[in-house]
Amino acid sequence: MVRALFALTFCLALFTSPTFAQDEQYSPGPDAERQEGVPKGTVTKHVWDQSEIYPGTVRDYWVYVPQQYKKGEPACLMVFQDGAGFVNEKGHTRVPVVFDNLIHSGEMPVTIAVFIQPGEVPATKPGQRARRNRSFEYDTLSDQYVNFLLEEILADVGKQYDISSDPKHRAICGNSSGGICAFTAAWERPDSFGKVVSHIGSFTNIRGGHVYPALIRKTEKKPIKVFLQDGKNDLDNLHGNWPLSNQQMAAALKFSGYDYKFVYGEGKHSGRHGGAIFPDTMRWLWSDVVAEEN
Repeated sequence: MVRALFALTFCLALFTSPTFAQDEQYSPGPDAERQEGVPKGTVTKHVWDQSEIYPGTVRDYWVYVPQQYKKGEPACLMVFQDGAGFVNEKGHTRVPVVFDNLIHSGEMPVTIAVFIQPGEVPATKPGQRARRNRSFEYDTLSDQYVNFLLEEILADVGKQYDISSDPKHRAICGNSSGGICAFTAAWERPDSFGKVVSHIGSFTNIRGGHVYPALIRKTEKKPIKVFLQDGKNDLDNLHGNWPLSNQQMAAALKFSGYDYKFVYGEGKHSGRHGGAIFPDTMRWLWSDVVAEEN
């Protein structure tokens, strides 16, 4: 009985603690819910197991195509790292639902989305686990991953769909290490990605990412529009302090005159806050393209 009472008390403390409440205040709004009369895009699942840039890796990816897409009319593009979480219509961000609603309302352009999982190297012996390639792909400061996107995944997607080559029409997004990965892709290839969304981005010393604020200040401004989100209860560990790192990123972007927005909240290291504000993030991110079309 005493043990049972202790377990119950512990569970109640866990789910009513300030740490839990930090993220509970963020929840999806009406733009992330299915709405009557809104055309529904299609989502197809694929497997990529023939990479030459990351040989031996296997990964799933999904392609979302809005109903408004027309062959011969190049669509905008948005790429999501850790794609399974973003493509899930009951997940933290619910991208297909949000895109359906905002494209229908004219608040963002017709946009094809590609959701990509990090690679894994399958086990070769019984009892072995697959080797995850996520940190190597996402946290490394080089053009290797963006080249993988351009030369392999997007080249394959482009065989079926017409996608704009204008970097202002191409965005990339991720959470945590996927967030710094998104920034690195645009930083290395601003000719291919002109828009970045980073939620709880890992601009810390996992693989040297803490240098970005200094690089931004000392490098000629690149044509990138950047959205950053973080919370004051994000991680603080041996790699660095996530809230401080994101504040340093925002300060560096401001100093260098970038078109950027930084939303700083109460949350911890999760996708809840970024997901809750995602529709408004899309309105801001694509506002220049919408203005051009109108």
